[in-house]
Amino acid sequence: MMRFLFIADPLSSFSVKKDSTLAMMDAAFAAGHQVWHSHIEDLKSINGVVRAQSQQLSIHRTQTPWYESLGFDLVAVSDFDAVIMRKDPPFDMSYVTATWFLSEAVRQGAKVFNSPEALRNHSEKLALLEFIKFAPPTIITHELADIKAFHQQYQDIIIKPLDGMGGMGIFRVKADGLNLGSIVETLGDLGKKALMVQKFVPEIVHGDKRVLLIGGEPVPYSLARIPQAGEVRGNLAAGGKGVAQKLSDKELQIAKEIGPQLAKRGLHLIGLDFIGDYLTEINVTSPTCFVEITEQTGHDVAKQWLNHLEKYLNS
Repeated sequence: MMRFLFIADPLSSFSVKKDSTLAMMDAAFAAGHQVWHSHIEDLKSINGVVRAQSQQLSIHRTQTPWYESLGFDLVAVSDFDAVIMRKDPPFDMSYVTATWFLSEAVRQGAKVFNSPEALRNHSEKLALLEFIKFAPPTIITHELADIKAFHQQYQDIIIKPLDGMGGMGIFRVKADGLNLGSIVETLGDLGKKALMVQKFVPEIVHGDKRVLLIGGEPVPYSLARIPQAGEVRGNLAAGGKGVAQKLSDKELQIAKEIGPQLAKRGLHLIGLDFIGDYLTEINVTSPTCFVEITEQTGHDVAKQWLNHLEKYLNS
């Protein structure tokens, strides 16, 4: 038996039907491990030791409520066998502060997944630049002039903020350039924030595909998040329909090249986003889609994650 601490959003915000963090908790609890939960605000340093006000849980996913509290305790983060950082974005100063706490906890012996240093160093948008050969034509800039030139070249583009999630703040600008300046000024806060701009990939009609990598190895199925009527965004949070499908040869090739590199940096769970054969984002904070893939294919993603974690901790 091991003790796992999940640092995540409030338990009341979990969607019992599709929450990936809950699926991970459930798999760990079913395997006989202790499951604990904290918020990032519960992290603190007492006499130099990083601790977390933590709640131990008994998981009953098919019941209401889905958990029972077994009590609270102020525990040294390094006393847990593993700390699972699953706080959803935004990647703001509160999130960064939590990673600083966790970096100190690592120095005190804690094992944190994903690595707090790796979380800080891998912007989910800018990390794409390392693997730009797999991406559609892409620029990241503060300058409206750069974006206008890019639009002039490609005619149909997607603009998105660097700190967005769930499809928030994504705009498509077609050949007429309607509202391009206004969109850039608003999203970029008059040039204060850099924006990612990509050539529109028409294969989005077949889905924005999430490919999960666990310990550098791809889950054999992706979840294609297909935009519904009137939308260009496939994100489930934006109303997209999730359809699980086997990885394409191209997705598998890219995943096998990227996965081991990122796993060596402490990114044990990541989500690659594809449109057509193009890689568009690399998600590292709290990748989702465990439940949808498991329900539609029978491949237990949470079990694959737990098997990897147990093997890693015991190695």
